[in-house]
Amino acid sequence: QLRLEESGGGLVQPGGSLRLSCAASGFTLDYYAIGWFRQAPGKEREGVSCISSNGGSTIYADSVKGRFTISRDNAKNTVYLQMNSLKPEDTAIYYCAAGQFIQGINVSLLPRRYDYWGQGTQVTVSS
Repeated sequence: QLRLEESGGGLVQPGGSLRLSCAASGFTLDYYAIGWFRQAPGKEREGVSCISSNGGSTIYADSVKGRFTISRDNAKNTVYLQMNSLKPEDTAIYYCAAGQFIQGINVSLLPRRYDYWGQGTQVTVSS
């Protein structure tokens, strides 16, 4: 059974940090780009970051550039999202997703390009 599982969410004060993990089971992530998405109450799901299958390309939403860092460890079949300088507006459920894109596209923040999704982990930034 193909499965993605997020972990590492929680409650943190503004300015704090969290590291989210996305672990795969039932398949290898080596051939997949991995994206992180988030959805706040009453808002649409938005792309946060993506890393290509070989880790050579990354992309970030403007709202998180300079604060979030995506990385992957294919040996551990896991992708990470390091989140620093967190703000209350970062509060959301965070999802990871795996996708194989058409030739010429290595990274994407479009949810429709992804095939497999995790169940999400809650991140709350509040004092």
